[in-house]
Amino acid sequence: MLRDIILCLFIGYVFGCFQTGYIYGRCHGIDIRNYGSGNAGTTNTLRVLGKKAGYITYLGDALKAIIAILLVKYLIYGNLLVPALDFQLLLAYTGLGVAFGHNYPFYLKFKGGKGIAVTSGVMLALDLRIGLIGIIGFLIIFFTTRYVSVGSLYMSLAFPVCVLIFYPGQWHLFGISVVFWLMAWMRHRENIKRLMNGNENRFERKKKN
Repeated sequence: MLRDIILCLFIGYVFGCFQTGYIYGRCHGIDIRNYGSGNAGTTNTLRVLGKKAGYITYLGDALKAIIAILLVKYLIYGNLLVPALDFQLLLAYTGLGVAFGHNYPFYLKFKGGKGIAVTSGVMLALDLRIGLIGIIGFLIIFFTTRYVSVGSLYMSLAFPVCVLIFYPGQWHLFGISVVFWLMAWMRHRENIKRLMNGNENRFERKKKN
């Protein structure tokens, strides 16, 4: 099992290193990490390069998690007799590897994104119910408060809460989901400070002339 976990983490990490925002920025002549918040994720790309760039970045980052998990599910372990619980754990570890690769890509000096788009992709691929609860909740919070960070923190917390609800007693899977939550909160620590101080940036609509 340990060998399989390491393999899945590695596969996920390789997929996670595909930095959609960074690659999109490079295609447009900039290093996205040198602008805005310095983050290579969806929100900063959206703020700096516009809606199209933001949508492409989100889809690319979410899809790389989904594709990595589907690859492990159907091509690598699809024909092997793996117990259902172990199989679910291997898929979760694959998603965790994607998050690590996205947040800490080795070729960018471990300076990547915050992993929320990736987390949404992992949640969708593991269990559609969990994914929808996370994404719909994020959208409601975002459009109500205009704080991307609050919606992101909600989504990361929804992951372990939903695992407790839909997979009671599966503490190993719960532990993996808690790592996603902790990593997201760690990556958002500056946002949390600004929220507590009342000076977090809202995502405002641009006024039409």
